[in-house]
Amino acid sequence: MSKVKSLSDLRKMRDELQAKVSLREKSDHPEKMVQVKVSMATCGIASGAKEVMNHLIEEMDHRAIDAVVTQTGCMGYCHAEPTIEVTLPGSAPVVFGHVDNKKADEIIEKYVIRGELVDGIIPVNYETVKENKKE
Repeated sequence: MSKVKSLSDLRKMRDELQAKVSLREKSDHPEKMVQVKVSMATCGIASGAKEVMNHLIEEMDHRAIDAVVTQTGCMGYCHAEPTIEVTLPGSAPVVFGHVDNKKADEIIEKYVIRGELVDGIIPVNYETVKENKKE
């Protein structure tokens, strides 16, 4: 972090941080944007999830991708941390495991931008129980 030497330095730092917070917490129409949830439980943080989250925020901003990047608790995939869940508009969420900055770049480039699947997807291993409604 650079030293603040003047009021203009402080204002510049504030503006940069506000832009990052905006990218993390947009909430007007999240269903129309790419949504990325980074698992930030203890095991995720220990595996590097914090660095991955910061990288995702910077890359989404740098590439001008309209996205919401947030943190979440444990996803239950401790064996595959760091894990992220990516939801493209109109699509079901996809969970990726063992995500480092290089893998995050690949996910952004191939999955988010081009819609191509990427290695490292953790398959859904459950189904929701639906009630049978009698009419």
